[in-house]
Amino acid sequence: MFYSKKFKKFKEIKHYFFSKKGGFSKGIYNSLNCGIGSKDNKKNILKNLRYIERKMSLKKNNLILMNQTHSSKVVQIKKSVLNYKKINADAIITEAKNLGLAVVTADCVPIIVYDVKNKIIGCIHAGWKGAFTGIIKNTIFKIKKINSKNKIHAAIGPCIGKNSYEVDLNFYKKFVSKSKKNKRYFLKKNNEKKLFDLRKYVSDKLRDLGVKVNHVNHDTFKEKDNFFSYRRSRKLKQKDYGRCISVIKMI
Repeated sequence: MFYSKKFKKFKEIKHYFFSKKGGFSKGIYNSLNCGIGSKDNKKNILKNLRYIERKMSLKKNNLILMNQTHSSKVVQIKKSVLNYKKINADAIITEAKNLGLAVVTADCVPIIVYDVKNKIIGCIHAGWKGAFTGIIKNTIFKIKKINSKNKIHAAIGPCIGKNSYEVDLNFYKKFVSKSKKNKRYFLKKNNEKKLFDLRKYVSDKLRDLGVKVNHVNHDTFKEKDNFFSYRRSRKLKQKDYGRCISVIKMI
């Protein structure tokens, strides 16, 4: 389990960026796979999610998961829903206490947010597509819509590192055609490939919106003992991959 030192100081919230350790899954999903959308044994996934509930001191039915599709959709949660019912969104926020808001990732960026002034928490699934199409902006705007006077903090969790994220020139051109400033997020690897700094891209989006940013800086691709990685699984020609979970709740 990993955590943000900054967020740890906020006594009214509890959070963790969970590693892949401590669970019940086997094989390529070993061991704390929390991806309901994976092809893992569903009984093992449910055991893993129960473990997360215990670690987060959550009652049954109070861990909220998303059906993540790399969209820019944000949903506000008013109260508990059916256990592990997945909300169609890539970000969720709430003012409710004792609900665990969860995001699952395997290289994409898990972001947890907290509006200290208004006691609003949230989590964001930010892959390149969601970040590119506005998931971060939409989440922060939705929080500000609840109350325009705010003080928002964000913790960016473990994700694929800039030296591990190889992209082709079409990917690079897509970003640069949107804004020439986006060139700063790319390094040249060779004539056909670039390296993309997803963490910095996401971090800058948050900062531009006036959010104070804290990093839990780990590379999910490189740290194979700690994290699941979509890219690593593809490189190893595995049929599927596990997902790590990150959770925040208001006490």
